[in-house]
Amino acid sequence: MTVSPPRDAGPMPARPVYPAAPRSGPVELVHGQPVADPYRWLEDPGDPATAAWSAAQDLLHAQESARWPGREALREQMAALLAGGGSGPPVVRGGRAFHLRREPGHELAVLAVRENGRTRVLLDPLEADPSGTTVLDAWEPSWEGDLVAVQLSCGGTENSVLRVLDAQTGEVVDGPVDRVRRSPVAWLPGGRAFYYVRRLRPQEPGGAGPHRRVYLHETGTPAGGDAEIFGAGRPETQYYTVATSPDGRLLVIGASEGTAPRTDLWTADLTVTGADRPALHRFQHGTDAHTAVRLRPGRGPLLLRTTAGAPRGRIAAAPRDATDPGEWRTLIGEQPGTVLQDFAVLDGPALDRPLLLVARTRHAVGEVTLHDARTGAPAGTVSLPGQGTVSRLTARHEPGHEAWFAYTDHLTPTVVLHYDAVTGHLRRWPGDAPEGIPAGGVTVTQEVVRSRDGTEVRMFVMSPAGRPDRPRPTVLTGYGGFGASMTPGFTPQALPWVRAGGVYAVACVRGGGEEGDEWHRAGRREHKHNTFDDFDAAADHLLHAGWAAPGRLGVLGSSNGGLLAATALTRRPEAYAAVVCAAPLLDMVRYERSGMGASWRDEYGSAEDPDAFARLLAYSPYHRVREGARYPAVLLAVFDGDTRVDPAHARKMCAALQWAGTGDGPVVLRTERGVGHGTRGASRSAGLYADVMAFFARYLGLDLTGDSPA
Repeated sequence: MTVSPPRDAGPMPARPVYPAAPRSGPVELVHGQPVADPYRWLEDPGDPATAAWSAAQDLLHAQESARWPGREALREQMAALLAGGGSGPPVVRGGRAFHLRREPGHELAVLAVRENGRTRVLLDPLEADPSGTTVLDAWEPSWEGDLVAVQLSCGGTENSVLRVLDAQTGEVVDGPVDRVRRSPVAWLPGGRAFYYVRRLRPQEPGGAGPHRRVYLHETGTPAGGDAEIFGAGRPETQYYTVATSPDGRLLVIGASEGTAPRTDLWTADLTVTGADRPALHRFQHGTDAHTAVRLRPGRGPLLLRTTAGAPRGRIAAAPRDATDPGEWRTLIGEQPGTVLQDFAVLDGPALDRPLLLVARTRHAVGEVTLHDARTGAPAGTVSLPGQGTVSRLTARHEPGHEAWFAYTDHLTPTVVLHYDAVTGHLRRWPGDAPEGIPAGGVTVTQEVVRSRDGTEVRMFVMSPAGRPDRPRPTVLTGYGGFGASMTPGFTPQALPWVRAGGVYAVACVRGGGEEGDEWHRAGRREHKHNTFDDFDAAADHLLHAGWAAPGRLGVLGSSNGGLLAATALTRRPEAYAAVVCAAPLLDMVRYERSGMGASWRDEYGSAEDPDAFARLLAYSPYHRVREGARYPAVLLAVFDGDTRVDPAHARKMCAALQWAGTGDGPVVLRTERGVGHGTRGASRSAGLYADVMAFFARYLGLDLTGDSPA
């Protein structure tokens, strides 16, 4: 395999001398199978040996990244692409529209309030912490809109602290409440109290925490006296949702096992008992399906979005005292080729009939339709700006005819749109922040790829020409896990790459949710091999169809996508010239022991089970590294505040690849401090994107500094 260097880079340098990393870890017998873990010592970041090794890797990264062409210019381009403002769809309560908003040039989004045609900032994380390491994780206004619960965390840990603000003044009127980690908040009328989810002490290392409980908190009182409502005696890995109806009559609690695609639901009539002692009744239990309830005032039937009996989703109506999905009535059934995403109720007096606004995806591309809310009959469509993604729908909780949602696609920064069911108009919401400029010079197509077993897999391809006119340096990415879909979204890292003559492709592999619940299940646990086969097929298609130049194909993945990219690397190292894994999951034998790994057993299986262990070991990238293999250039990017995926995964993999490989490209570890797995400032994102794409430019041979395409 030959990789052409950029025209201004000169010949490839010799492989670097890597920091010493003793292979001193144990060989353990697991279910009768010897398993070597030579770099176990790198799991402890506080060990002086780990700290010294990490410092040496920082120096190596600085030396290597200085050779990546156009890195600083690329950082400026990324900053410009991310400089535009944007907002999230508003939550309208009591005449106030609460929404996230980032002004052009600002690092972080603020929580803003729009009322009487004017917008003001209620909470700016930078005012609390000018360093930019404190972020707003979650927020929820009271039904009346006079209070709002906010959750902030610092250093990337996502270990949130909850406080309640006065929506008029921004004054803190309650809190802090710790150990909440993006908790759902369900207000009771009048703002007198709310339900929420909190972890018990002591907190476990890594931030995942021990058992969770649902509590009732009375506003203005110490959290230590909160009444425990639900969760005692349930498994440690259970996660809970909680919601109330606007009139305070109904409480709904949901429980799921980690990231399992199923939900158990309980309901309670709060008019029968006090809010602190709800009589919970089973609403859905033991059904292998995910269900969400859309709560409205009154005593009418509950409206549900569910996969029960409908892997692609249906909308159902259920009596409030129902105890089994057999009692639910389908309003809108599964639609062939589409996946139900969300719906909103529009039932204002200005309408001649109540409507449901329904958002779906068709092969990962969003579409919005209207239906009669009483019969489910089709009542029209809403034309979107392009082939993109529609966010969650928001509407007034009291009768109304308006809805809001965010729209984005690969080339268009996010905008907030307002739909008026009376006029049928879809327009940009006046409260939206000034948006960035849609990208030019890039064409997006959707390819169909056949996987090893014949399954059709979709792939978005961003290119200069819209067709494979000649083989080009190409980056392929994907995710393939947890039912998460790779729907179109603004992709700043791809734009300079494609404008310079490259190709950027996004594969919608099994394990994601692009084709519904069955698509997810076909790529999890014992079927995880399908995820990797799909990705291999996408890479082969790019080469055989003439999109990608031989020897100039790279792969990119983050989090579970980092596992995907690393598996591609260790399965077929000869197929790629460069690989980037960000916040990757790599040691699948011990993934349950750190970060939030214990909650992912339903997705991957547990190493405690002999059969699941054999499958995990068979593809675990860390354990598949082979001495003497010619691995391509590899960049591993981690964040020291990451409480989801422990950076130890990447440290161990880095040491293994540096020991084993004989390829020409380096293995580099990029450690970023003060950030974590989730929200980050715009400049931090620009720096990460610039490093990643400059690395690819170096080792895939694309000149990002010139004006002419490669």
